[in-house]
Amino acid sequence: MITLVEKQKPAVATPLIDPFQRAVTYLRVSVTDRCDFRCTYCMAENMNFLPRKDLLTLDELNRLCSAFIAKGVKKIRLTGGEPLVRKNVMFLVRELGKRLGTGLQELTLTTNGSQLARYAEELFDCGVRRINVSLDTLDPVRFRSVTRWGDFDKVMQGIDAAQRAGIKIKLNTMALKDFNEAEMPDLIRFAHGRGMDLTVIETMPMGEIDEDRTDRYLPLSKLRADLQNQFTLRDLHDHTGGPARYVEVAETGGRLGFITPMTHNFCESCNRVRLTCTGMLYMCLGQNDAANLRTALRAGEDDGALYDAIDEAITRKPKGHDFIIDRTRNRPAISRHMSVTGG
Repeated sequence: MITLVEKQKPAVATPLIDPFQRAVTYLRVSVTDRCDFRCTYCMAENMNFLPRKDLLTLDELNRLCSAFIAKGVKKIRLTGGEPLVRKNVMFLVRELGKRLGTGLQELTLTTNGSQLARYAEELFDCGVRRINVSLDTLDPVRFRSVTRWGDFDKVMQGIDAAQRAGIKIKLNTMALKDFNEAEMPDLIRFAHGRGMDLTVIETMPMGEIDEDRTDRYLPLSKLRADLQNQFTLRDLHDHTGGPARYVEVAETGGRLGFITPMTHNFCESCNRVRLTCTGMLYMCLGQNDAANLRTALRAGEDDGALYDAIDEAITRKPKGHDFIIDRTRNRPAISRHMSVTGG
């Protein structure tokens, strides 16, 4: 008697729709929690980083990203820590770059700029066309103060190299009371004078650091009011899929974005999830709930279990974050550092 063995059906990747009918099309991947800066508002100077043995391999990160692409993710942003300090990270960039035009529409990254001079041309060759560079001041002394270990000239060289390579840059600036609020007009003129957008961000209560965040918290409503004494700000209705609300600065012709996690909940159109270098998937930056994809990833070569784990996680995506600073104990709302999930 001949026994017919039914072939196992291939795993089917279905689109990611959260409980609030938002399509998840954007994946942020923290390839490392390590950084070559120690920005005062982000992490303590003496950080305890993850043991390297706990990190997913770059091949595993590539497989996870490929699963998300199969399930409808159109944009991937590589973050950290500082993504370009991970050894051989360009392998992952090259592999993901091959997916552009076959499901993936954009590959980008957020960087502190320290390694850009080295990697800018290769990033462009891999299909990266836009990046975000974090820059909080144009003063080299103040830059060293806020980053602790950063070299301002090296970052400027990196920005130069990226622009020469043809990569479009958006600057991200953390708004810090009594540090850079008076410098914002100069940062706007610098960015727009070089064809770069600028986005300012309120500090977020994530992870234990060496200072009191309440001392540095600058509401962007106040910053915007101050800027309107020098500039004409015209509201734009640009939708980039991100949390920023944009204005056009009439005097410079450039765009200025405001990200306000504390004074305005920006979650109504959230289309993103965040993957860590250990395989944890966070459905919201401002919540602690996470799904461990490592087990499903290593269960076998078939992606069925991985797809199921991703689907289950998306059913737990909340409507919005809940950033609150406990001012009685100066404790952050979220215990993990920003570098774990990459912002």
